[in-house]
Amino acid sequence: MPAPPLTFSEFYPRYLHDHSRRGTRILHFIGTTLFLLALVMAAVWQRPILVLAGIVAAYGFAWIGHFFVEHNRPATFQYPWLSLRGDFQLYWDLLRGRESF
Repeated sequence: MPAPPLTFSEFYPRYLHDHSRRGTRILHFIGTTLFLLALVMAAVWQRPILVLAGIVAAYGFAWIGHFFVEHNRPATFQYPWLSLRGDFQLYWDLLRGRESF
């Protein structure tokens, strides 16, 4: 088994490879959007439970993408923090057009 990535710049190319299909990227984008909306709604309505709902939505959409579209295992299980950062990096790159759906 290879040594775990030490930096995000070493991890991110692998993350992109594991998220290469359009459907997976769309599902991740939807999940991350729902999470961000849940954060805003939780703050505005002062309902912290909405943060939990956002987390469930984000992981739900992402894992559907991995298991049924990409047919791989989410990196969350092995590299939780790098994977989370990768989710937000991909989201930002998709918004800016640096990556495509």
